Amino acid sequence: MKALWNKRTEEQFFKEASKFASPEQLFYKTDEGKFVAYWPKGYKGKKSTLQSRNALIGKYSEKWSRDLISLCIEKKGLYAIQGAICNEISLTKNSPADIVISKTNNVQLQPEDILMVFEVKMSIVWNWMYDNGKYQCIGDYRTHQGNPGLLRSDSMLKAIGKSINIRVSNSLASKIPIIVLGNTPIAKSYYRKVDHLKSAGIIQGFWSLNPNPIFNGSTIKHTPQKGFYRFDKFEQFQQEIEGLLTREQNFFSSMKTKVELGKIITIAAKEPSYEAKAEKFLTLLRENE
Repeated sequence: MKALWNKRTEEQFFKEASKFASPEQLFYKTDEGKFVAYWPKGYKGKKSTLQSRNALIGKYSEKWSRDLISLCIEKKGLYAIQGAICNEISLTKNSPADIVISKTNNVQLQPEDILMVFEVKMSIVWNWMYDNGKYQCIGDYRTHQGNPGLLRSDSMLKAIGKSINIRVSNSLASKIPIIVLGNTPIAKSYYRKVDHLKSAGIIQGFWSLNPNPIFNGSTIKHTPQKGFYRFDKFEQFQQEIEGLLTREQNFFSSMKTKVELGKIITIAAKEPSYEAKAEKFLTLLRENE
């Protein structure tokens, strides 16, 4: 069974990154000379900024997520692709998808090749201390001054902005599910927002792959409409991906008068099946934009 994100995942990141990065590039250094992943709460000494770790944990978490997604789809003849480009739906060289599930094993893709898009917003969750080649976990995110992963408002806003850009770029993106992957809960101020984004069809979910982000106590499992959802087992994650791959859904958004909408509904209602009615309805909406 494949493990989801946990403390060992982060320790492995530090071990791998330390092969080519110095402690100063991976940790903050306190006035006492201790190397820590985050400034502990209550620390009042001198502080510095640490930008070098962001790119490293970004690459690591994207690869980790891609490998996990690959396990979910390996028997389906599909591919998990990092850095996918599809100009038609605003996935450009300068702003590629973090990960997509694709029918073909290529980075340059057509819209019809893409079955799902993932944006990865993960970071170091726990606080760590480095000392002479050893890594000690010294607290969860409640004990340090950082806001990791989906708890960062700027991370949420970037993910939402990019997802909207994809969704409204082209009608060809209307059938592609978009998921934001994280390794933390979300802030309470975003509970209603993520549910609205899901019900509106813009983002199909903000998913946390970290079952136990704190030492003691519990964190939110899901919001009322499951716009945010925390997975506790790999099998749950796999089942949800399989479900999205098999359910054909369409995003549509339009500002119409009641008369315009009534005409479209009347015409679509003449089709023989529910599926045909829906297809006609969506076609007429786009033709009248």
